[in-house]
Amino acid sequence: MKASLKHFLLLSLISLPIRGTAAASPAEEEEVRETLHKSALGFEQNDIGALSQVWATDESLTVFENGSADYGWTQYRDHHLIPEMAEMKNTRYKLTDIRPRVFGTTAWATFKYSITADFKGRHIEGEGLGTDVLEKQKGKWRIVHWNSCATRRSTPSSGEQG
Repeated sequence: MKASLKHFLLLSLISLPIRGTAAASPAEEEEVRETLHKSALGFEQNDIGALSQVWATDESLTVFENGSADYGWTQYRDHHLIPEMAEMKNTRYKLTDIRPRVFGTTAWATFKYSITADFKGRHIEGEGLGTDVLEKQKGKWRIVHWNSCATRRSTPSSGEQG
């Protein structure tokens, strides 16, 4: 055998385990989807206990939403999540078009969201996009990074009257 063919075969054999771990099973992708749906349901039901089952509850958590940042579970929970949920009533929060990618014990997913709620005396509706990073910890997927942004609302052009 020529040396280049030997090197090719050797590299191919070495890379097989690496490629094998990169391929996600449909079951793993479904677990990631289910984790994100549980998060949305926990928010919808104002259930901090349910949320703490699917989010990283330590200082490694990062959350970026509409230009603001929270670092660590305690900060996010106490200064963002709990106050926001307390002000919302009749909340409906849905994630759709969830597209997970799994690589070993790390996963990321893009998604679309929609939300409606009664907030500070008025009815609100919104939608947007997000990307989450999850880690498999003790056999369960947990959200370690959340990034979402609302869809820009169209504004009337300068020639139109509102």
